[in-house]
Amino acid sequence: MAIGGLISNRNLGFFIGSGNERGILYQRLGGLNGAELPNRVVMHLCCQRSNALSPSHQQRQFLSLQAATLQHALGHRRRSFGCFLLPGMGARLRFGDNIKESGNSKINRSRASYKSEEESDGVVDSLPSADGSAEAILVQGNLQNAASPWWQQFPRRWVIVLLCFASFLLCNMDRVNMSIAILPMSQQYNWNSATVGVIQSSFFWGYLLTQILGGIWADKFGGKVVLGFGVVWWSIATVMTPIAAKLGLPFLLVVRAFMGIGEGVAMPAMNNMLSKWIPVSERSRSLALVYSGMYLGSVTGLGFSPMLIHKFGWPSVFYSFGSLGSIWFLLWLKYAYSSPKDDPGLSEEEKKIILGGSKPREPVTVIPWKLILSKPPVWALIISHFCHNWGTFILLTWMPTYYNQVLKFNLTESGLLCVLPWFTMAVFANVGGWIADTLVSRGLSITTVRKIMQSIGFLGPAFFLSQLSRVKTPAMAVLCMACSQGSDAFSQSGLYSNHQDIGPRYAGVLLGLSNTAGVLAGVFGTAATGYILQRGSWDDVFKVAVGLYLIGTLVWNLFATGEKVLD
Repeated sequence: MAIGGLISNRNLGFFIGSGNERGILYQRLGGLNGAELPNRVVMHLCCQRSNALSPSHQQRQFLSLQAATLQHALGHRRRSFGCFLLPGMGARLRFGDNIKESGNSKINRSRASYKSEEESDGVVDSLPSADGSAEAILVQGNLQNAASPWWQQFPRRWVIVLLCFASFLLCNMDRVNMSIAILPMSQQYNWNSATVGVIQSSFFWGYLLTQILGGIWADKFGGKVVLGFGVVWWSIATVMTPIAAKLGLPFLLVVRAFMGIGEGVAMPAMNNMLSKWIPVSERSRSLALVYSGMYLGSVTGLGFSPMLIHKFGWPSVFYSFGSLGSIWFLLWLKYAYSSPKDDPGLSEEEKKIILGGSKPREPVTVIPWKLILSKPPVWALIISHFCHNWGTFILLTWMPTYYNQVLKFNLTESGLLCVLPWFTMAVFANVGGWIADTLVSRGLSITTVRKIMQSIGFLGPAFFLSQLSRVKTPAMAVLCMACSQGSDAFSQSGLYSNHQDIGPRYAGVLLGLSNTAGVLAGVFGTAATGYILQRGSWDDVFKVAVGLYLIGTLVWNLFATGEKVLD
């Protein structure tokens, strides 16, 4: 069966033959054998003419038969070649004439040359037909891409995005399992609310240590090494958690802090990699997809943990989730590269898309701390990140307890109902990313887009959390939680995208710096919630979060920008 498409401004047919048609062409081309096939592309060009498109003009006259063989200049063989030459690939094929008579047919052995759109002056070469008229031919694409299977044509930059997405999926799976397992653990070891709060916050002790260090390491040594180290480290700590709990509370606190050390480098390393791999036109949606991995990790962890605990006991959660990191690490070693210049398989077309005509910068050797800390947009990031994470981490760590104590759900119900807000977050993070990139592509300034998205990310949760004290049914409480988290997800196209806007070269350091403030919010907020609940109520917990959301909205809209302030 022939695969083809019309590529001329008249009725010129372009086919890549197979089966019997291909065998006929082989004979006419001098008997190409099967071993030579992978290195050649056979094109069957048929010039057709018709005076109208109506069904009455079915009889077509073949004026000439032209066939061409294109030798790949790419230096390696292909197993298959029957692919469309897709438009928009950034290269043009120009065919020069070298006509040779063979019987009654003319064989055109043409040579293909590439001309990038940057170099092209817009002139399209023509291929003369038998009647002397000129047929305009425009074939766009890369022969390497045309001859490759679809999975090899998948953009390399989005392979990096998907691997980062998977690492963040594991990150939150390993983090939230404690929020479910802590319920049977506290019963087994007789822990009160204050002790539970300390255990939950101990994760952030280590998480805090590696925020800035992770950014520095990623900017200096590359995100691949740093993120790979982080996943392996926290996976080992996850598996060690049940053993530490049996040894005693101090050992558990140390292991949870060790787990935080591994997860602390994830966000700075990821931000460093995407700042090098992703063009600004795809920034919001790529980051939204990666961060939605965290939310889906929460969905997966909160959904599967109750079932594993019910069937195999609470230690099974840590053993099963922690072992998944080894699978991810093998894929990471094979497919990930810290920057486009390190990837030998990256096509020239995709490299142009990523770099946009600019040359890749050398790794950072010295961090200009004084310059960074002198910029108001940097402080807007730091303060806003603190205000945002206070509410986010409270919901992340205390939501199952809230469902169990206030709404009177059992362990399984608490875990399953916690899935809904995080699933909503995963959906709306990607919705927000597409909206943000669309607004930017239509001419709205990056500064305006970032402020709009982050304002939704602050004011939405503030409104819905303030309604929790007024709802009368558990169903409405769960709905308020879901709406709160869904609107919170717009922050991924606000402050979480802003590090790459204001200082792409220092994206890892900037995220490490602002996320340090966010981690402090997690440490103090998670621990403070335990003490507030001993002396007050859940309404008091939510009032503090709402107040910080409002402060963050004010600071962000006064001082944030989408322009580059650090070079």
